[in-house]
Amino acid sequence: MNERDHCCSTHLIEGDGTFNVAGVDNFVKEIKLAECGLSYAVVAIMGPQSSGKSTLLNHLFGTNFREMDALRGRSQTTKGIWMAHCVGIEPCTLVMDLEGSDGRERGEDDTAFEKQSALFALAVSDIVLINMWCHDIGREQAANKPLLKTVFQVMMRLFSPRKTTLMFVIRDKTRTPLENLEPILREDVQKIWDSVPKPDAHKETPLSEFFNVEVVALSSYEEKEEQFKEQVASLRQRFFHSIAPGGLAGDRRGVVPASGFSFSAQQIWKVIKENKDLDLPAHKVMVATVRCDEIANEKFSSFVENEAWRQLEEIVQSSPVPGFGKKLTSILDVCLSEYDTDATYFDEGVRSSKRKQLEEKLLQLIKPAYQSMLEHICSGTLDRFKEALDNTLNEGKGFAVAARDCTDYFMTQFDEASADAQIRQTNWDSSKVREKLRRDIDAHVDAVRATKLSDLTTLFEKKLNEALAAPVEALLDGASDDTWPAIRNLLRRETEVAINGFSSALSAFEIDNITKEKMLVRLEDYARGVVEAKAKEEAGRVLTRMKDRFTMLFSHDSDSMPRVWTGKEDIRAITKTARSASLKLLSVMAAVRLDDDADSIENTLSLALVDPKSGAAASRGISADPLASSSWDEVPSSKTLLSPVQCKSLWRQFTAETEYTVSQAITAQEASRRNNNWLPPPWAILAMVVLGFNEFMTLLRNPLYLCVIFVAFLLTKALWVQLDISGEFRNGALPGILSLSTKFLPTVMNLLRKLAEEGQRPANADHQQNPTAPAMTLRSTTNDHSAMSSSASSEITTSENGTEYSSPSSSKKPQ
Repeated sequence: MNERDHCCSTHLIEGDGTFNVAGVDNFVKEIKLAECGLSYAVVAIMGPQSSGKSTLLNHLFGTNFREMDALRGRSQTTKGIWMAHCVGIEPCTLVMDLEGSDGRERGEDDTAFEKQSALFALAVSDIVLINMWCHDIGREQAANKPLLKTVFQVMMRLFSPRKTTLMFVIRDKTRTPLENLEPILREDVQKIWDSVPKPDAHKETPLSEFFNVEVVALSSYEEKEEQFKEQVASLRQRFFHSIAPGGLAGDRRGVVPASGFSFSAQQIWKVIKENKDLDLPAHKVMVATVRCDEIANEKFSSFVENEAWRQLEEIVQSSPVPGFGKKLTSILDVCLSEYDTDATYFDEGVRSSKRKQLEEKLLQLIKPAYQSMLEHICSGTLDRFKEALDNTLNEGKGFAVAARDCTDYFMTQFDEASADAQIRQTNWDSSKVREKLRRDIDAHVDAVRATKLSDLTTLFEKKLNEALAAPVEALLDGASDDTWPAIRNLLRRETEVAINGFSSALSAFEIDNITKEKMLVRLEDYARGVVEAKAKEEAGRVLTRMKDRFTMLFSHDSDSMPRVWTGKEDIRAITKTARSASLKLLSVMAAVRLDDDADSIENTLSLALVDPKSGAAASRGISADPLASSSWDEVPSSKTLLSPVQCKSLWRQFTAETEYTVSQAITAQEASRRNNNWLPPPWAILAMVVLGFNEFMTLLRNPLYLCVIFVAFLLTKALWVQLDISGEFRNGALPGILSLSTKFLPTVMNLLRKLAEEGQRPANADHQQNPTAPAMTLRSTTNDHSAMSSSASSEITTSENGTEYSSPSSSKKPQ
């Protein structure tokens, strides 16, 4: 495979003027032109048809352009414009083979394509080869004259023409030396330049401003082929490093970067086809704009598909990424540096503008990820702040100090983390997120402060409740003249203790004095509220308390022992004392007295309820009744627990419910009196003395009867006690008789057995111990049962209707 197989030629512009976009794109990709940057050159050749242009290019640059077959006659070989890659020449060199001028195929008048292709070659090429015959030099009507006029005329259509090298290639050189031919050719060229109409701006512009003119001569290819090839090989060396300073195109300007060559050529041809003037600087900007757009879009797409960015974006949606700012900055730097590399040869203004647009587009793409990162930092900092604040408070540190230290520390942590997340290419401000974090921290501090203050208040309220409720209840239960003074002292003492502790605890919160004072006042009010609530609660149970106090005082003596009604007690006085004490309880419970204000509730109740005269006055009319009112004098309604009407109603209910206890005591006292009076009436005693005088004298005359009677008395007494006759008849006569009938014989047998056992004891033992032991035993038993019977008889009384009652004092324990 020879070099020409690698020249990669393509049909750039068809013969009908169609630009081969797809072919050019493939050509550019195949030779990797985009990688050349500005290091490439474009060579074009123009000249008359069948002048050997293609042959020259094939030998000069190693291309494979189609050459004319001389055996088949002279005819058009190249149609339109062809392009090929020069093999083995550095830098990368592209060569264009233009359709020959003055061809019979297009006709004499069809010079439009000739001018268009010439203008295209001047706009695109760095070096233009003009192929001409040697014998045309010095001739006025030579074939090269119209070609040169065409070149110079179209040159005027360029607003800012490029500096192009015109190399005149003299073909089939004769014996005339080149030194003689070159001045004549230059003179002809200058005449043509001077004769071409020019714009006002270029009327005085010399030819050298637009063109570097070079002249070379080649021998005839057909007659002196070897010499021709040697000369071509020598000429080929001049195209090496052609764009370097001093090279054939060393002073060129307005070069389009290689990556934009295809688009630039397409747009230039489009403008030329539309028969418009070609503004190369504007075209250069346009090409730069299009290509920089393409590069920017390519780099943006590359960034979007970047695996590192995609992983970073995915992770940051759910969790913070350490080193987020550095990682993203690095990815952006790579993307932008690649853009800078690919767009480095394009117009600087366009390149910078498109770079800025690419950067803005990239930043717009990554901003949600940055915001997500800030949100993670914000939420994470807030969570750590909450945990740290709780731990600090649990360690016993003051709330205000803990909150301030934690806030300062974690705000600093946020600043450091947000700085780490900052992207170098941006100037995004995280102050709004910082302000939000500060608001969230302050809100949490306020919430925790409110909770802690609430807990603290609840704690001291609980302490006050424990310190006041039970003592107040006890003081109210033992109502006396000192009850409310004692409650006031208790309230004052416990409130001071609570206030001092609460004030000391509040100092750790550093709250303002006004708020602190309000909280202390609320605690004082709560303490009063506890006392008032307990007083109201006890007032609701005042009737039960009164009855309990009455029962306690009425049924127990001064030593708190159950009272036994023997008939010696003054029930009226005891009842009055117990009711007075209950009235004292009622008066204490009637109102709340925490302000040490005097009132007349006790006197009013005493006069109205205990004093009989007041009771008589109450019976004469409601208007004279001091309790016929819904409020107390000198006592506000907010402090009233029991109104006068309520007190009167309670007293009536109390007296009604305690009357039974009093009547029961009176009945027990009467029964006790009857049980303790065993002597018959005096008239009965006198009758017994008168009527039993004879029997009495008989007993005196015969003491044995007296002993028999005494023994019979002891036996009868023993049976009485053993059989518990009084107890058996307690439930009625018939049940008592039936019960005694079943117990009489066993009891008698038991007594006889005891007597027999006493009689069988040895005589000496009897003398040593007690000769009267049986009698003493009998008497002891008799006395014990007598005592038991006496006690039982003192407890049992019989009412007039036959019903038996027991004194409440014997069964009820003191309260």
